Amino acid sequence: MVTAIEPIMQACGGMWIAYGSGDADKLTVDQNDKLKVPPDEPKYTLKRIWLSEKEEAGYYYGFSNEGLWPLCHIAYTRPTFKKEDWEEYKKVNGKFAQTILSEIKNIERPIVLIQDFHLALVPRMIKNSRPDASVGIFWHIPWPNSESFSVCPWKKEIIDGMLGADLIGFQTQLHCNNFVETVSREIESLFDFEQLTITRQDHTSYVKPFPVSIAFPNPSKNRDTNFDPKKLLKSLSVKTKYIGLGVDRLDYTKGILERLKAIEIFLRKYPGYVANFTFIQIAAPSRSKIKQYQKFTEDVEKEVERINNIFRKNGWKPILFFKRYHTRWEIDRLYRLANVCLVTSLHDGMNLVAKEFVAARSDNKGVLLLSQFTGASRELKDALIINPYNGEQTADAIKVGLELSPSEQTKKMRRMREVVKNYNIYRWSAELLKTIINI
Repeated sequence: MVTAIEPIMQACGGMWIAYGSGDADKLTVDQNDKLKVPPDEPKYTLKRIWLSEKEEAGYYYGFSNEGLWPLCHIAYTRPTFKKEDWEEYKKVNGKFAQTILSEIKNIERPIVLIQDFHLALVPRMIKNSRPDASVGIFWHIPWPNSESFSVCPWKKEIIDGMLGADLIGFQTQLHCNNFVETVSREIESLFDFEQLTITRQDHTSYVKPFPVSIAFPNPSKNRDTNFDPKKLLKSLSVKTKYIGLGVDRLDYTKGILERLKAIEIFLRKYPGYVANFTFIQIAAPSRSKIKQYQKFTEDVEKEVERINNIFRKNGWKPILFFKRYHTRWEIDRLYRLANVCLVTSLHDGMNLVAKEFVAARSDNKGVLLLSQFTGASRELKDALIINPYNGEQTADAIKVGLELSPSEQTKKMRRMREVVKNYNIYRWSAELLKTIINI
């Protein structure tokens, strides 16, 4: 989300309200818990909200990421709902709402844009206190079908909270349709299925798709102007001709285990690539306080070790696994190095890695393998579209990608770059703001 929102704040200004944790965050703010960003040339204000360990555990790790996250992603992971987590979720949403109301108290007809599933109750809280405010919520992750969402014990409260917004945005039309269908099954309202509006208690909410994007071209601070692929390969101790790349958070929805299995199938099926292909997996630790994520990380590490032990040969191993955070600068260099980039999400609202890879390839080279279960697959039609559950198909697509002619690579990459260029994050935010202002 930061990848998408940061450039908008830099361009438009305003205030970004987010929760902070740890001493480092507290040391950077003033007496009002605010910070000018960036410090040397301020473009916007960051306002911190502080959460106790109990609040963070219940609101963020509990209800948001053990409940709503698996509920909204079709990755066959059972959501966990606890009453105490729900209470913390409500409490923290109230904290955000009160902070927002305090900041907008002297602003006439303020615009408030709420980001994602962590703050589903905030729109109603804002609208009840400030009916003159233009309130939007953008739901970055998928919205499941109505039957799946009905599992949530507090589904009506979540929906009611969201319907406080004038504009409810999703990544795709499918997710908009799923949301409207869910509301129609759960809450008595008036619907305009042509305009996709929901009217309840004399208030109308518009439901629209806004596929999120990235800054294009990449900000110069993220670029290595003296990029030398040979030096980078040497620093990684890689001597193979072909490079594959995966860039993900360590999250079960990203299809990392399925990707690793596909690489094993690829090397068994096409042994000519043994010792000629190296796959680099960037894996940022994520939600590591949740047991499910701890186990998933262990499973990924074991799978990497297992596959490397099968194919290891004369100092070569097929998979380089880096479990740490990487800077945008580091990732950009890897995007520019890779022959193929694999995005194998089992379910993803958008997946910005796909767009970042395309934006990084100013040389018009490289091939994107993209899961059909991402929002990005609806836009980047020149990617090699794959079903991540089909290891054979993914393995074959890796071979196709590595053997695609330079001219075909150029044609495909140019078209995808045009898509990202024409619908970048600035256009996304402009359309979002224009829509909410005109409601």
